[in-house]
Amino acid sequence: MFQLNTELAKINGIGQKFLARLAKLQIKTVRDLLWHFPFRYEDYSKVVKIDDLQINQSATVRATVQKISVRRTWRRKMLIVEALLVDETGGIKAIWFNQPYVAQILKDGVEANFAGKVTASDEEIYMSSPAYEVVRGSTSETKHTAGLIPIYPETRSLTSKGIRFLVKPILNNLETIPDFVPSEVLESNDLPNINTALKRIHFPFALEDAEIARKRFAFEDLFLLQLNNLKIRLQLAKEKAPPIAVSQKELDKIIASLPFELTASQKQSLDEIVADLSKPMPMNRLLQGDVGSGKTVIVAIAGIIAAKNNKQTAFMAPTEVLARQHYQTLTKIFGKLNVGICLLTSNEARSFYGDDLEGKRQKSELLKEIEDGKIQIIIGTHAIISSYKGKPVMFRDLALAIIDEQHRFGVEQRAALVKQEKDKGAETTIHFLSMSATPIPRTLSLTLFGDLDLSIINELPKGRKPIITKVVDPKNRPKAYEFIREHVKAGRQVFVIYPRIEPSSKENTESKIVSARQKVWNEVKAVKEEYEKLSTKIFPDLKVGMLHGKLKAAEKEKVMSAFSGGDLNILVSTSVIEVGVDVPNATIMVIEGADRFGLSQLYQFRGRVGRSEHQSFCFLFTDSSSQTTAQRLDALLEAKNGFELAEKDLAIRGPGQFLGDKQTGIPDLAMRALNNIELIKTARSAAEEVLKKDPTLKKHAPLRTRLKDFQKQIHLE
Repeated sequence: MFQLNTELAKINGIGQKFLARLAKLQIKTVRDLLWHFPFRYEDYSKVVKIDDLQINQSATVRATVQKISVRRTWRRKMLIVEALLVDETGGIKAIWFNQPYVAQILKDGVEANFAGKVTASDEEIYMSSPAYEVVRGSTSETKHTAGLIPIYPETRSLTSKGIRFLVKPILNNLETIPDFVPSEVLESNDLPNINTALKRIHFPFALEDAEIARKRFAFEDLFLLQLNNLKIRLQLAKEKAPPIAVSQKELDKIIASLPFELTASQKQSLDEIVADLSKPMPMNRLLQGDVGSGKTVIVAIAGIIAAKNNKQTAFMAPTEVLARQHYQTLTKIFGKLNVGICLLTSNEARSFYGDDLEGKRQKSELLKEIEDGKIQIIIGTHAIISSYKGKPVMFRDLALAIIDEQHRFGVEQRAALVKQEKDKGAETTIHFLSMSATPIPRTLSLTLFGDLDLSIINELPKGRKPIITKVVDPKNRPKAYEFIREHVKAGRQVFVIYPRIEPSSKENTESKIVSARQKVWNEVKAVKEEYEKLSTKIFPDLKVGMLHGKLKAAEKEKVMSAFSGGDLNILVSTSVIEVGVDVPNATIMVIEGADRFGLSQLYQFRGRVGRSEHQSFCFLFTDSSSQTTAQRLDALLEAKNGFELAEKDLAIRGPGQFLGDKQTGIPDLAMRALNNIELIKTARSAAEEVLKKDPTLKKHAPLRTRLKDFQKQIHLE
């Protein structure tokens, strides 16, 4: 009997070549193999007589090989195997291309099942490359014919037939697997147990069987996701955090210091955050909002409130560009509130104390002031939680962590901040406030980030005008360039974004490291070429700058400062400006190769303009005429806000492409099930019911063990 952890290499009959091919699909154990599910099924369940076959019919015939031969085409480029198959009603030809070994198996007189599609030529009908299976007697069990035949994700030299060859005998000799999903949950949701589900998903009697099995596996992953989220919530409810209170009078004073009026959804989000901070348990909230909707000012107020309580805030951003932008925003808006603010990245250290004496600092000096509590708000990248000369960044009294673009940070970064407080002997943990400018449909948010409370800013600041977006046909490029020139002469500025160009198939892409490096250099090369074209041929009279990922930090800062200060008219850039760049005078966004970007990326790019009272424009340049491109770009034109666009993007691409399933670690079936709202609700209800009766899962040991494994697998941050 086989066990799930049995290594395939230890099973007799599986050769080294076959094992190597399986390894390319990350299949090394029995479990890996059995969880390599079919993605579709060929219906060869209808076994018919040869005389009854119809053209274009997919079917199985049981026949005897009467004559088989191998010949080479006159060009000597292809081997063709031809066989005459006969039963009591007649005969039909079968043809295989470049499979000479077939003639060694299907010798004259061999009886077999042949499953495939009946094809017609000018002269006759025949079966083209049918699957075959030698049978012995009327009760012979089949894997490849006479049923619903599973088709699997394949790799070179490893076909579905080869996978079926392994799966069938292993399933027939598999030990009974204990089901970690409680029986009462399965029964109440009409789902099969794991042993039945495995057999049905690989070799179903009917498509309904396969769908029920698929639903069961999708459900179990969603069930684990919801259990994980709910357990985190329960755990947080037991932990203590320092209450950070603010009087309404003090809050009104902070809001009154702003140079603009908050929108209704900004006020609501701020109220929710303030309420969380005042509680003696840790906040765990996600603030979602459109590009330019004013999330930064809301989370900054939370940091100011913490500072007024003599507490510190760590404000982490995924890039130095974005960290610097947040630093500039906070010092500009809250500079008169007498709060110590600093910027700390791997390449830069700055501080500001509200006295307009802000400037560059020595890191060692800055770290000392953080440790002493002189600086209350520390803004930076992951450098905040890394070490300097072997010494970690030490906080005097860290109470709040703000994490921007939260899905880009992992659990490890959060844990590092919590651990530091615990190591100091603190009896409390810290409050967490995440923010994201990547709108995610609410159903996905509740599933993926179900451990987080959700606040949404769904309106733009007052006075902002909708950005006029146009898809520019190649023949209209000259008109677009002339439009740009007129606006630059009127004092406005322009972004031009260029996509990453993938390396050609001829280039060395075997190494992932080499491939990634090559992609970056191709991107830089493309931007340099665009920069040369715009600066020397199209706009020789204008000042054009260039920004890309291979520039050093100081060079990037110099270019961005020149653009922000108005010394450059046009900035040609790679996707490094996707987030974090705020230049109100920039009113035109040109996106080259718009079809190469995802909708969320396009939306982020477009959000770099439209940040002032001036009318802004976004031009989408594409040479693609495909229907998919048109559908995606039309969605960008029609969507009223980022959340509506996210819904459209989800519908077009599905959850896997929308989220980037390789980044989340969520199993494929669960990923595809994320657009099944009813199944999500069912899984959450089941998780709530189980935890209500057994909060620690003490009575559900198999489920507790499986959940621990699942938590290691997923990376939802």
